[in-house]
Amino acid sequence: MTETITLHIDGMTCASCAVHIQQSLENMPGVRSISVSCPRKRAEIEADAGVSPGPLVAAVNALGYRAGVADSQCPLPGSLFDKALDWPDRGAKHGGSAPALHVAVIGSGGAAMAAALKAVEQGARVTLIERGVIGGTCVNIGCVPSKIMIRAAHIAHLRRASPFDEGLTACAPAVLRERLLAQQSGRVEELRRAKYEGILASTPAITVLHGEARFKNAHTLTVLLSDSGSREVTFDRCLVATGASPAIPPISGLKDTPYWTSTEALASDTVPERLAVIGSSVVAVELAQAFARLGSQVTILARSTLLLREDPAIGAAIMAIFRAEGIKVLDHTQAFQVAYANGEFALATGHGELRVDRLLIATGRAPNTSRLNLGAAGVEVDAQGAIAIDSRLRTSTPHIFAAGDCTNQPQFVYVAAAAGTRAAINMSGGDAALDLTAMPAVVFSDPQVATVGCSEAQARHEGIVTDSRTLTLDNVPRALANFDTRGFIKLVAEAGSGRLIGVQVVAAEAGELIQTAALAIRCRMTVQELADQLFPYLTMVEGLKLAAQTFHKDVKQLSCCAG
Repeated sequence: MTETITLHIDGMTCASCAVHIQQSLENMPGVRSISVSCPRKRAEIEADAGVSPGPLVAAVNALGYRAGVADSQCPLPGSLFDKALDWPDRGAKHGGSAPALHVAVIGSGGAAMAAALKAVEQGARVTLIERGVIGGTCVNIGCVPSKIMIRAAHIAHLRRASPFDEGLTACAPAVLRERLLAQQSGRVEELRRAKYEGILASTPAITVLHGEARFKNAHTLTVLLSDSGSREVTFDRCLVATGASPAIPPISGLKDTPYWTSTEALASDTVPERLAVIGSSVVAVELAQAFARLGSQVTILARSTLLLREDPAIGAAIMAIFRAEGIKVLDHTQAFQVAYANGEFALATGHGELRVDRLLIATGRAPNTSRLNLGAAGVEVDAQGAIAIDSRLRTSTPHIFAAGDCTNQPQFVYVAAAAGTRAAINMSGGDAALDLTAMPAVVFSDPQVATVGCSEAQARHEGIVTDSRTLTLDNVPRALANFDTRGFIKLVAEAGSGRLIGVQVVAAEAGELIQTAALAIRCRMTVQELADQLFPYLTMVEGLKLAAQTFHKDVKQLSCCAG
């Protein structure tokens, strides 16, 4: 005895999709025959009496499509059928009978992509809305192009001067910025296609809308489409992942000038003869050194000191290194007026007038939230416009989540991606928290700056009594072998227990060793336990072991490989 099971299937785009589904289902236990129609979005399955539709639906969803039992056969929400498929929240019906949770994702950067893919993995269907270029800040105008430019500038610097010039003849390179830009742009496009556009195109459960989204209410978005018209998107859950944009300080006259932000600086096909950089944090430091090494005369205007939020020794070290490279650093200096005429900027400061060919504003980034109409959904923001979230990525409206640079979290793409993944798990009924206690951070200057955990000042602020040691790199064999002993490794431990709680590093490859420190903090290791580990010789990460040994030994009295 047989019976017919009819499935409604969304996500099919061609006859091949129908064949794909048919081949998968015809091998299911109890299935005798099957007919799949792409135009009708249906599968008619002849099966033995008593065959449950649950496994059939699950098999189709596992292929990336969105299946549900057709209307006449669809059980009520909350039935045993729901529980068999382990759907945490079917939410409203979409497309008549589709049982999948509908998640709207605003944005397409690291947080948005991670959330969308995890949500699909959890069985949801996703509508992803992007008003600009797919991929967000990191791949298009942030991490990727900046690191390419920084690396090119580093190579130019080494060709011009290196610690081995006595035996390797130096040669000042001709910097062809337009060709470097073409190489940079090519790699950016390659990564955007492979890691963002291609993945979205190959995931049927994700629908991409190009346009600008605004909340109409707590369950509906109005999307002003880029090509024309508008569309309303009703959702069960929503993730806001709209990122951030350069923050522009209120300097008199600035808005009337053709100043650069990091976006324009990275896209420039020329290297200015004279460049002023207003700012003192990560972007300012990285791009100032890159342009200097490509040939610009660079002046940095720092309101306080370089990298103010870090241990003071870090800023002092980078300032000394920059000045040695010919980068002019004006600390405790602000521009109070900017004018532009005849291709030249004039900056009025407390230390006199500064004239340059280009002006880069690198004073931080502000959340992209002002045009979302968040109030209509009851989503609260702080004074800076950042969305307030809890450890589960929930906003003040529980079914609306947020992740990435538009929130009050640290602005790093790996933090955004981790947050997006956890938000998707929580949207689907899970319970995943984002723990940032061992979050590593890197500034891609040369030497690099890398930190994790607490600085001494942060620890004191939290009431923790500390014991710390600083090891200069002339005590690290790898640095000596490289003839580059600029920088230091500092370990911060909890007094008494000796537990490692923070590490700050200035070193040529600081970013490559900081994850070891992060794992040590995550595992609650003491400095003695770190000192007892085996580290390969000659490596920069061995410096962590040596720094840990300084808590109990004088490393200057140890042999090269002393355990």
